[in-house]
Amino acid sequence: MEPYVIKLDELGMNDVEVVGGKNASLGEMISNLSNLGVTVPGGFATTAAAYRAFLGTDGLDERISAALDDLDIDDIDALHEAGQSIRQWILETPLPDRLRQDVETAWQEMSDGQDIAVAVRSSATAEDLPDASFAGQQETFLNVRGMEHLFEAMHHVFASLYNDRAIAYRVHQGFDHKLVALSVGVQLMVRSDIGAAGVTFTLDTETGFRDAVFITASYGLGETVVQGAVNPDEFYVYKKALENGHHPILRKTIGSKAIKMIYSDDPRPGKTVETVDVDEADSLRYCLSDEDVIDLARMAVTIENHYQRPMDIEWGKDGNDGKIYILQARPETVQSRSGRTIERFTLKGKSQIISRGRSIGQKIGVGTAKVIKDVSEMNRIQRGDVLVSDMTDPDWEPVMKRAAAIVTNRGGRTCHAAIIARELGIPAVVGCGDATATITDGRSVTVSCAEGDEGRVYDGELDYDETLIELDSLPEIPVKLMMNVGNPERAFDFASIPNRGVGLARLEFIINRMIGVHPQALLEYEHLDSDTRAAVDDQMAGYDSPTQFFIDKLAEGVASIAAAFDPEPVIVRMSDFKSNEYANLIGGDRYEPDEENPMIGFRGAGRYVADDFRPCFEMECAAIRKVRNDMGLRNVQVMIPFVRTVKQARAVIDLMAENGLERGKDDLKIIMMSELPTNALLAEQYLEMFDGMSIGSNDMTQLTLGLDRDSALVADDFDERDDAVKALLAMTIAACKKHGKYVGICGQGPSDHPDLAQWLLDQGIESMSLNPDSVVETWLMLAGEKV
Repeated sequence: MEPYVIKLDELGMNDVEVVGGKNASLGEMISNLSNLGVTVPGGFATTAAAYRAFLGTDGLDERISAALDDLDIDDIDALHEAGQSIRQWILETPLPDRLRQDVETAWQEMSDGQDIAVAVRSSATAEDLPDASFAGQQETFLNVRGMEHLFEAMHHVFASLYNDRAIAYRVHQGFDHKLVALSVGVQLMVRSDIGAAGVTFTLDTETGFRDAVFITASYGLGETVVQGAVNPDEFYVYKKALENGHHPILRKTIGSKAIKMIYSDDPRPGKTVETVDVDEADSLRYCLSDEDVIDLARMAVTIENHYQRPMDIEWGKDGNDGKIYILQARPETVQSRSGRTIERFTLKGKSQIISRGRSIGQKIGVGTAKVIKDVSEMNRIQRGDVLVSDMTDPDWEPVMKRAAAIVTNRGGRTCHAAIIARELGIPAVVGCGDATATITDGRSVTVSCAEGDEGRVYDGELDYDETLIELDSLPEIPVKLMMNVGNPERAFDFASIPNRGVGLARLEFIINRMIGVHPQALLEYEHLDSDTRAAVDDQMAGYDSPTQFFIDKLAEGVASIAAAFDPEPVIVRMSDFKSNEYANLIGGDRYEPDEENPMIGFRGAGRYVADDFRPCFEMECAAIRKVRNDMGLRNVQVMIPFVRTVKQARAVIDLMAENGLERGKDDLKIIMMSELPTNALLAEQYLEMFDGMSIGSNDMTQLTLGLDRDSALVADDFDERDDAVKALLAMTIAACKKHGKYVGICGQGPSDHPDLAQWLLDQGIESMSLNPDSVVETWLMLAGEKV
């Protein structure tokens, strides 16, 4: 006789057809992973045989089949009527006596005389279709107490196999309703109602990056996270650091956690939980400690290793005993992105050109134009709009993420709008001169950067083709191609593109995106006025120490990039904000001078050794030290920008050594930017203190030719191929080669100008660091293949 009830600890993955995938997986983990630190609450499951016996009562299965045989699921009213009738029939049909007796026996054994609360969940299975997924289609009941309430919940779970969405799903998937059965899982509740709960994935779900564990967490029962009813805290944990005993938390982001689900006093199924507001003080704190996050990540990796595939895991932290329990685990089917494709965009038609400028990226964006005059109007930008403005600055970045394209009056191809557009992977046309005058607010436009150096804004929404070109393998080329990466949130994605590491990771991007506060304001937090302090408090929610907030957040950003590209080198450029950019950070106007030309003002190495900024630079050093030493990411190298004199270089090297970043110790390499004529002219003297040079062709060009690269008025004269610029680049490369030291270039020149790329190869450049959108094309171009 087939059993009607089986204890979870007697089940395994061979029992999927008997109790469904969810319950079989719980049994598998209890039996095999308990001694490896994975804790799963116990319980029992009813079997498919019990369900089929129930359907056989009084011809219930025949009535159900008759109701579904000729049902047109596209007729919503008919679907609803049939589903409602079937569910009512099920609820009116008594559970078989044998099933009630077996459940009662299992309940008495599990409760052992105690007043226990259980979760009652569905676990669908299909005869001959054990791998069929029916996730989220049936009901779950939480905080169920007492035998009669358990039977009532089981009845409702049985009925939920015939809710409208489940019926429609089976028809769409071609499953015979008669082959599908339902197992009810009865599992001891974890008191996460007074703790926390959430979902964990053993990969990054957005990119398929396999070396990270992604955790979402919120207060109360986990249903709010699963349903998307709450904005949870998020954590990324690096698997290699977890295995090696280093600090593994790459990044954490605090969520609003405005509500939580807790137990109610109503014992009726469906009424046993309620949603309440979270205290504001709690919402401003992370709901898990770092220790909790690490413990949970270890369990997740253990589960993944057992199943040999990425997993989607639900968990809860018990508020009474403080322990973390695994509640469910199922295979995660997100596909890893291979990085073996490149995109091509082609307009299918043309219309009137209403503005033109320099194209950034090679994509096409279509949307409604929103002409934004200043920062106060930023929230007018909705997802998919085209942002049109005079120019942009870092304050605008949150809404730039929403835009389908960006168009500006001012700026060259290395201005802020251009850099951010490349980071976000959206097209931009900069330096138009008249865009805010010629583009009408609310007008539909097409922004094309797929037609060469000139970007065009067309009237109306034009059709275009998007083609993906598969790359089975890339040919050998005589140079290392690296990437410029500033946004930690896109690092996992960019790492899938063929590369030899990161030649330029900009700290200022991380400071602006993840911190948003001037470092001196954090150092002098106690002396800030009340309004500024309140703004700082909002930014550093979840942290007690302002300086530790800066160090930890900066370390998180760097570590996210370093982990994504490990073991390839990641060259991190220390902060190179100019005074007008620093002034835009919270509290920045208290500390920054008002300079006529910030581009050649108080920036780079000169800032680091200045008495008033030195403590800020020391916090940057502490962050790098944390990434390399505590997190074990020794692939991080450091780069110093805008070094004006040999004396200044020596002072920076000494200051770094005082702060635990001694060149050569623990294989630390310190590179300098060669971006001022002095760096090339005195390259051999500088190289006595540095492990190599990375050419910053943008600044080198503007300072050699005496032009402002942010000015559209002189943008046409900006050319890295000018003989004077090339003479200085040649001096830099020759000096580095002579002394056997690293030399690379981090700028768009080689991808924009194939002749410059070839010239650099002829000079013996070791690496070229490019924006991610141009790596593959440049690779093929350097190999002499048609792109």
